[in-house]
Amino acid sequence: MSRHQGDSIYLLVSHHHLTRPGPIEKFLSHHGSLFVPMVHDLIPLEFPEYARPGEPQRHARRMATVARLAASVIVPARAVAHSLAPYMKNRPAENHVHVVPHGLHLQLSSLSDAPVSRLPDDGRPYFVYLGTIEPRKNHLLLLNLWRAMVEEKGGAAPRLILVGRRGWENENILDMLERCPALQGNVLEYNDLSDPEVVSLLQGSQGLLFPSFSEGFGLPLVEAMVLGTPVVCSDIPVFHEVAGEYAIYLDPTDGPAWRRAIDALLEKMPQGRAAVEAAGMNLFNWPRQVAAGIAVADETAAFFRSNGPRAS
Repeated sequence: MSRHQGDSIYLLVSHHHLTRPGPIEKFLSHHGSLFVPMVHDLIPLEFPEYARPGEPQRHARRMATVARLAASVIVPARAVAHSLAPYMKNRPAENHVHVVPHGLHLQLSSLSDAPVSRLPDDGRPYFVYLGTIEPRKNHLLLLNLWRAMVEEKGGAAPRLILVGRRGWENENILDMLERCPALQGNVLEYNDLSDPEVVSLLQGSQGLLFPSFSEGFGLPLVEAMVLGTPVVCSDIPVFHEVAGEYAIYLDPTDGPAWRRAIDALLEKMPQGRAAVEAAGMNLFNWPRQVAAGIAVADETAAFFRSNGPRAS
């Protein structure tokens, strides 16, 4: 870690540039700055089977940069801090990993006058899944469930609305979306909705479905919680950390359990549901979380100013 000369902090809130430590180190040395990056997740290292080719190696270089240069690190969840811990052992930031959950623009919860005009107006109930279409998100679980439901119920089956751009390594998912007759008109895909449209979509849904195998945080959970939309999600530690008792947790490979949860939510009306108490949701307030991140930078500067650049 470069010698700290004052109160200058280089706060990096993305993984951008972490594969190129040279320019970062040169900047830190020139300005006498402390480096405080945000590590969103370690998924490419923990689940390389879901990553793009070469991404695990790139992410390993990013974590090596963080380990060598960071004075402290911001992570969005304790689960990410746990994953990061082995990389920080005996490094300057080992005892300076701070959890600051992602924030949300809570005012969006009041935007209910922006209907999704492209959604068929036939009164059929529907569920929503928000996320890039990629293997880690486990869309295939839901697509296979929907094919079975449509074959069983026909037009009485609910719709599934997928919101998110198409990602990578997803050929089998796209094959089902484009070529499975039972899904046509019953599974709809949107990749360009505005925030108010997503809010409207969630508010009118029977629930958010989130069967992902791994996440660094899970912002759609928070969006649904703010709106009072029921959530069925994977039984993984970070989701428990984010949603607490609000969500229904299921094994992401247990198709029958997901079908039972979907059938149960179909019995409930989407109107009149209560959002999470404002006091609890204050945790996810965007300005508050930005302030918390800046406070971490200030605390880091104060600590190393008092204890020296090699303090830990």
